[in-house]
Amino acid sequence: MLGNFANGTAVLAPAGMLSELSAGLDVTIRDAGLLGAVVLCIGSPLTAWLTSRIERRTLLTATLALIAVTNLASAFAPDYTSLLIVRLIMLAVGALYTPQAAGTAALIVPPEKRGGTVAYIFLGWSLAAAIGLPLVTFIASRYGWRATYSSIGVAALFSFLLLVWRLPGGLVGAPVDLKTWIDVGRNRLILLLLLVTTLQIAGQFAVFTYMGPLLAQLTQAGPDAVGLAFATFGVAGFLGNVIATRFVDSWGSYRTSLLFMSALLAGSAIWALGAGNFAIMAAAVAVWGLGFAATNSMQQVRLIGAAPALGAASVSLNTSALYIGQAVGSGIGGLFYARELFHGIGFVSVGLVALALMTVILTKPQKPSYET
Repeated sequence: MLGNFANGTAVLAPAGMLSELSAGLDVTIRDAGLLGAVVLCIGSPLTAWLTSRIERRTLLTATLALIAVTNLASAFAPDYTSLLIVRLIMLAVGALYTPQAAGTAALIVPPEKRGGTVAYIFLGWSLAAAIGLPLVTFIASRYGWRATYSSIGVAALFSFLLLVWRLPGGLVGAPVDLKTWIDVGRNRLILLLLLVTTLQIAGQFAVFTYMGPLLAQLTQAGPDAVGLAFATFGVAGFLGNVIATRFVDSWGSYRTSLLFMSALLAGSAIWALGAGNFAIMAAAVAVWGLGFAATNSMQQVRLIGAAPALGAASVSLNTSALYIGQAVGSGIGGLFYARELFHGIGFVSVGLVALALMTVILTKPQKPSYET
């Protein structure tokens, strides 16, 4: 879970310091917002296949060590191109951590506790938004983006040491081979769930990637107010995930997913309709945040529950879908931002999240099962 915190903070960091990156690297806000997410679109399934036979303690600790090294290296990047290359390496490695952490958690608990445990592992991403992003904004606004990347590298190094110390050895998941990918491709529920991830993440990141500059443009918010908005988002996300973790085993993953996807849609709609008023936009961020991490946790829970034997492959593809959505959403948001269509970004977000909610409804279980 703490490894997910370090990894999540590293992935989300540019959103919390776009202005500092733009000024320090002499690039546009749009360019700063596109620092490398697209590489994860192919990185996660590829690394899942290449590493499926590696013992999990070795795999996860090595992954966190590389995340630490690349973030420390980012602090010394002399220009945008160099930073982009290092970020691409870091993101390719980061693509591996989240799905393999979820798969490892599923190996060390009984099936009846799998849903809550996988959701708990994903709390690290909630903490990344609740604590990591506000800290990124705080450090970057006062000490610069290089100090921020150094701090993330130290956090990843700390998580690496904890895993070396505490994670049991001898954990090996089911091998991922060609037949596994064929079986995933034939599973209608898995494909629909992957589409849900792509749509809801694209809808969120159309706004989220540029949330700081949007708040500054639309409400004249300063760095501390932007940091407060990120903190509100993250704390709400943490609370939403805690609620989901506590109740998913009794409510069922479908109903839990439907509830928190509805929160995403409500938050997006409030943002779009209230753009220009900081108080309304902050309230939107809180409602939106309730669904952010919980929805992503439920996606992993539902994918593993849909076909446990395919869990390593389907969760790795979900990570790919997540980063495809991030790349698409960031790209759309960047186009709108570059054309100063600041209000329109919110309505694009609403449309994409609404499509995700409709797709969730299509995944309603037809008969009682563990997944329901």
